[in-house]
Amino acid sequence: MNQKTAIILGATGLTGSILLNKLLQDDRYAKILLFGRNSVNIENEKITEHLIDLFELKDHKESFKADEVFCCIGTTAAKTPDKEIYKKIDYGIPASAAKLCKENNIRTFIVISAMGADPNSNIFCNKVKGLMETAVLSQQIPNTYILRPSLIGGKREERRIGEYVGKVLMSVLNFLLIGPLKKYRSIHPERIATAMIWLANNKYDSQILSSDVIQHIAKNGS
Repeated sequence: MNQKTAIILGATGLTGSILLNKLLQDDRYAKILLFGRNSVNIENEKITEHLIDLFELKDHKESFKADEVFCCIGTTAAKTPDKEIYKKIDYGIPASAAKLCKENNIRTFIVISAMGADPNSNIFCNKVKGLMETAVLSQQIPNTYILRPSLIGGKREERRIGEYVGKVLMSVLNFLLIGPLKKYRSIHPERIATAMIWLANNKYDSQILSSDVIQHIAKNGS
């Protein structure tokens, strides 16, 4: 079996850290390259860390070589109130990563977006995600998948009061969301990570995946 090399952007985040642990246990992957500002503090022979300024990702083209790229970068308005910096994170980093994929002939790019992403939205966060998706798709990377999860469950290191309240409410409402409303159910980051790995190793007939589709893929891929 030919073992692969994967790149993760955002491996210290909630979903990215789960994804990393899954790839470390996956025999299909021999190397995992991590690009980020902070170390994951894990000693493993598979891991190579590139501690860099992700805003300058374009300057690391020679190191940015793999079979697949998983982009788990994202922030919130509460964490990043400056809109220019917010856009540099949620739009700039994934767009730069997709451009490097194209330049280095990396044929698989999987990125986490958000429900409601729309380049024409009047809501700033949704607009930025929509613009990011447009930039990623413009690179025409053969195996591009954009995941649009709803509210992501799981426990974060930092406290987000509004998000915590939302999670509690969604845990009550989830069972009421059926049929076409399933895509609004909250989703656990483990499901997102599982779906990302499945998509990297299988073909799917759509590039943009709603939250209920992510859930379905994760269930079948776990």
